Amino acid sequence: MAQSITDLKVGYVVKHDSEPYVILTNSFMRTAQRKPVMRTKLRSLISGRVMEKTYTAGEAFEMADIQRTKAQYLYKDQSDAYFMDLQNFEQFPISLEILGERIDFLKEGEETVVTRYEEKPINIELPPKVNLKVVETSPGLRGDTAQGGTKAAKMETGLMVQVPLFINEGDMVRLNTETGEYVERA
Repeated sequence: MAQSITDLKVGYVVKHDSEPYVILTNSFMRTAQRKPVMRTKLRSLISGRVMEKTYTAGEAFEMADIQRTKAQYLYKDQSDAYFMDLQNFEQFPISLEILGERIDFLKEGEETVVTRYEEKPINIELPPKVNLKVVETSPGLRGDTAQGGTKAAKMETGLMVQVPLFINEGDMVRLNTETGEYVERA
């Protein structure tokens, strides 16, 4: 149990409606003849839903118990992606619904950080940039555009990305995992 609303800092995880929420923004406000308040913007670590919540001085709130462990991505089937905990070698699934398109940035055998809430895996954390191999793209022809153009390319994980015309099949490219965009050749 936290003591004061000033304990609510950006990046901390609080429990709201028995679900973990990470604090995205906070703003402390004190007005004359009123209790001080902390206005926060929260994002659910389970559903990804964003909400705003105002905490008043003296209001009880609870910090969520979140663990982050290293895990290795093994494979995926129709409904789940499977990982192996690197400390105890235990295998566990995470629903593809929860992971969304982020699973397309992971290659089999690659390490990632898994977020657990009450011992249950709920999410993965991707590195800011990943290197993937181009397996399918149309050849880029000289003189196609006056400016730098792009074309569609299929990565080794099945992800489709727009890449510059000079990228060919077999090239390794670096992608931004937050935007899903091409960054540079790897």
